Amino acid sequence: MTDFTLPEDTKALARRVRQFVIERVIPYERDPRLTQHGPNDDLRAELVALAKAEGLLTPQAPKELGGMGFDHATQAAVFEAAGWSTLGPVAMNCAAPDEGNMYLLSRIARPDQVKQFLQPMIDGHRRSVFAMTEPDGAGSDPGQLKTRAVFNGNDYEISGLKWLITGANGAKTWIIMANVEPNPHGPHGPTLFLTEGDTPGIQIERVMDSMDRNYVEGHCVVRFEGLRLGPSHILGEIGSAFRYAQMRLAPARLTHCMRWLGAAARCQHIALEHARVRTAFGKPLLHHQGVNFMLADNEIALHQARLAIRHVAWLLDNGVRARHESSIVKASVSEELFKVADRCVQILGGIGVTSETVVEMIFRDMRPFRLYDGPTEVHKYAIATQLERQGSAFTDPVGW
Repeated sequence: MTDFTLPEDTKALARRVRQFVIERVIPYERDPRLTQHGPNDDLRAELVALAKAEGLLTPQAPKELGGMGFDHATQAAVFEAAGWSTLGPVAMNCAAPDEGNMYLLSRIARPDQVKQFLQPMIDGHRRSVFAMTEPDGAGSDPGQLKTRAVFNGNDYEISGLKWLITGANGAKTWIIMANVEPNPHGPHGPTLFLTEGDTPGIQIERVMDSMDRNYVEGHCVVRFEGLRLGPSHILGEIGSAFRYAQMRLAPARLTHCMRWLGAAARCQHIALEHARVRTAFGKPLLHHQGVNFMLADNEIALHQARLAIRHVAWLLDNGVRARHESSIVKASVSEELFKVADRCVQILGGIGVTSETVVEMIFRDMRPFRLYDGPTEVHKYAIATQLERQGSAFTDPVGW
């Protein structure tokens, strides 16, 4: 039976996180170090120090590695509270892409790789990238992977062009997806490599201009040329990159939803307060049906998103892979939360499109959420494919 009751200690923790974000993090939203390309590393380090001092750093990481070891259900409450500001997850070291990369590394990295690459991430000392997306190759369809790794019996020479590589500028832990070419020395196929960011052959060509600015150091175009990595740099097994990517993406889709739920809830809070005090045509905006219907639609969407997120968190905590269900939630929640932000801009009127409130920034930052970790259309395609495979709709009243 699915139990949506949050334990009292989880409720208390979520309140503490929300208060921390309000009192300590939100003042940084107007800091000049929050640039057009996202918070820079200096701002991140300062925020991480605040969360560490409060005992709120890296809530998702295993306890044995210094994290707080929370399950997915607890993360749902904590990440939503952190998401009240887009800087909240940055401060608490649970923002993308690091959170998803930590999840993957904690499951498939060797002990020596954990020590070198993962532990410093959990401690908040370094950031990471997951270098998969290509301008003319891998993206929503990773099967189009074009980055090559040629093995000569001693080293893999990796060459290719990646873009939209989030946080690449200054990141120290690099996970690189490349296709190991057939060779006489061993297995081949799509493979993950793990290396340091200052390894010769990793060239950051430029930081891309984008409409969002909530990811540390933005998104980059990266070229691999003359990058040589030995077999010790292989992450997991050769040829298993797509399987590992799916292992990472199912929970990562969900944590995206958790964080953005918090941001959308803040938009609703700001719009509601505005509607209470702003008057038009002789009464507060809140008393006009056109406005209060939008607020009601928002509240419905927030409630449905929260329930959907908690259901999939429950599935994951009970050992279900939940790829199908996480696709449903990512497609639904990303679309509905963007509508929430859009309606909040509308309720705020003129100031809604200015930086007088944080709603305008959240609106812009949230729009790419509908694309990251798979656009809505790809998730719908996957959902429909699963329906065809199982031969009937997911309508079993005891399907949960």
